[in-house]
Amino acid sequence: MADLYPEIEPHAQGMLEVACGDLVYWEVCGDPNGKPALVLHGGPGSGCTPWFRRLFDPAVYRVVLFDQRGCGRSRPHASAPETALSTNTTDHLISDIALLRVHLHVERWLVLGGSWGSALALAYAERFPDHVTELILFGVTTGRREEFDWLFRDGLRLFFPEEWEDRRSALPVADRDGDVVEAYCRLLSDPDPTVRQHAAHAWCLWESATPDWPPAPGLAARFSDPLFAMAYARIVTHYVRHNAWLGDGRVLRDVDRLADIPSVLVNGRFDFQAPIAAAWELHYRWPRSELIVVDNAGHAANNLGITQELIRATGRFGKR
Repeated sequence: MADLYPEIEPHAQGMLEVACGDLVYWEVCGDPNGKPALVLHGGPGSGCTPWFRRLFDPAVYRVVLFDQRGCGRSRPHASAPETALSTNTTDHLISDIALLRVHLHVERWLVLGGSWGSALALAYAERFPDHVTELILFGVTTGRREEFDWLFRDGLRLFFPEEWEDRRSALPVADRDGDVVEAYCRLLSDPDPTVRQHAAHAWCLWESATPDWPPAPGLAARFSDPLFAMAYARIVTHYVRHNAWLGDGRVLRDVDRLADIPSVLVNGRFDFQAPIAAAWELHYRWPRSELIVVDNAGHAANNLGITQELIRATGRFGKR
């Protein structure tokens, strides 16, 4: 059994000014001379947590974590209604990663990403394959319109009809038969703070229903912070509304650019948010990928089986 590595604190951290004046929080932990590794969190809008640090042997890796634009410790924070999201796109995030790599004097690094972070990792690696040594992805998504529709529009209604109806019923009557994502985007930008808060709560209740196996009722603990919930809901709906600017299937179409990059893909058998079919199709098109299916697991990254496989993967690539 692979155990989480001991809790470690960053030995370096800071705020990197990126395009359009945003400040992106970053931190580095582990061996300053170790194998470089980059962590890409999910959401979009979740922010990095100390749990990610514990997936890497601190005696082997130099681990870089950062909070993507608008969330976590990055500024301006998307919980503030005046924070515009027009400069928060997938291309902006890829540019931020490229700038961070140069800032930290990294030539090549392993990239680990989960959920939305897996789609971002793939898009980044396809743009800059010469700067990526390996990829470790879990809760695998590729940014296709059909994947966003499944999770955020009507797909999961088949498995969670009560929770789906609760989210729909929280909308004004006139919006209930339209695009739910468009409606929530508008409500989350409403001048009335009560309207915004109500929309964020309803959206996060829906997000709470689907990650765990077995499913867990109620609001997930991370959404109890209203600032986190607001930023998360605003960023997620903004990205989904635009299909993360990857809705044409570009990631899968360009996967041959990763032909020389070994990877491990980890997916829960009962992952409702990122059904295993996406990981399988990616694996089928990518000969150097290894697909690991974790039984009795959903989408939640802290599932014991998923955690173990991620630690085994970092251990194996740490020897390369």
